[in-house]
Amino acid sequence: MFIAQTKAELSSHAQAWQKENLRIALVPTMGSLHEGHLSLVRIAKKQADKVIVSIFVNPTQFGPQEDLAAYPRNEARDRSLCEQEGVDAVFLPTPAEMYAPDASVTLMESTLSKTLCGRTRPSHFQGVLTVVNKLFNIARADVAVFGMKDAQQLAIIRRMVRDLDMPVKIIPAPIVREADGLAMSSRNAYLTPEQRQQALCLRRALDFAEVAWVQGNTPLDPVISKMRTLIEETPGTEIDYINAVDSDTLAPVSKLHAGVLIAVAVKIGHTRLIDNIVLSNTQH
Repeated sequence: MFIAQTKAELSSHAQAWQKENLRIALVPTMGSLHEGHLSLVRIAKKQADKVIVSIFVNPTQFGPQEDLAAYPRNEARDRSLCEQEGVDAVFLPTPAEMYAPDASVTLMESTLSKTLCGRTRPSHFQGVLTVVNKLFNIARADVAVFGMKDAQQLAIIRRMVRDLDMPVKIIPAPIVREADGLAMSSRNAYLTPEQRQQALCLRRALDFAEVAWVQGNTPLDPVISKMRTLIEETPGTEIDYINAVDSDTLAPVSKLHAGVLIAVAVKIGHTRLIDNIVLSNTQH
């Protein structure tokens, strides 16, 4: 497994693969890898000849009061997991390597980033798009795999690729959950045992919405209201949002129907967790 710490090292390695007509898949991560990340790697391996995992806690996507300094990091374990999964290259840059001191060009999205997480994290997606674009270029990616837990991020990256005619195929990966239903997240490590149990309210609320849809209930307001109650009756929770939107455009919807994304963001103590479901075509 090749370890690259500079942009030049990774780009040179990727260029050599390109000359051999090898297809390259990129899995961008912020490290602290878990089974959810590893599922992305496995999907990437089926889509390409070579897989690159980037491990970079990107400072430009964190707001002033967010958890950049505290974000969990375990480089040795991450490298070991990547090797076990047969990753071909790991990219481990520093912020100084990724951003020039006088960097002044960024990427912005003007519609999809204004809703959901974008309402309370106004600079987040600007940082995400900028670093993802840079990683696509450095890794010379043909394919990139992103988890569906970050549904808004996935939609915005797809829009960037479409609008800027980027030659990268975006592959969505299903949410990976713990046995009790909690969506896997590096931020779960922040939770105390008590908070870990409280966090299950996200899944309970989403399960309620899914059952309501399957049973033929399409009015939106009663479903969102009950979801809010299910979360608020759990101690230590603070709702950021509960929204139902079109899964592609992220535009609000007025009733439940197949393809609707129901997304939640909730603070448990000081930890902000997100989760979502997309309503299937199955309805009684």
